Amino acid sequence: MSVAEPRRIVLFRHAKADWPQVSDHERPLADRGRMDAPVAGRKLADTGLALDLAVCSTATRTRETWKLAVQELPHRPKTVYEERLYEASPGELIAVLNDIPDDARNVVLIGHNPGIQGLTEILAGSSDADAQRRMSRRGFPTSAFAVLTFTGPWKGLEPGAGTLADYWAP
Repeated sequence: MSVAEPRRIVLFRHAKADWPQVSDHERPLADRGRMDAPVAGRKLADTGLALDLAVCSTATRTRETWKLAVQELPHRPKTVYEERLYEASPGELIAVLNDIPDDARNVVLIGHNPGIQGLTEILAGSSDADAQRRMSRRGFPTSAFAVLTFTGPWKGLEPGAGTLADYWAP
């Protein structure tokens, strides 16, 4: 694959989590989260993206979200669980994306707010007007995802390099 071909990043916030007496990292999905995650997976499938790689936080709620969402996709991408995504800032998330091998064209990153929303805003140097309007109106609730496009190697991904192409929230 040429680095001149467009790449797509799906920034996917985990589904609604419960608040039991466990550490934040171990919080499971709430009932609503278990209902929303497959819906988000179907909406992700509707984008038509053939995902090459999923990079998922090691937190319980992100792993459960991805397990439910990926079942709705026509093709299961390779999944990597990455500790650096938990409580990551947008800059730390960019560092994770910079480490992705260039043979991966379409990548989904399953993580947490405020990092996911912040990263979406930082990467989007331009936007589809409708996607931007929907994201501005809805914010980045649980189970939401944004699709950004950019051209170049993953190592070259930096603030403003992408275009917000799509956005969905339950």
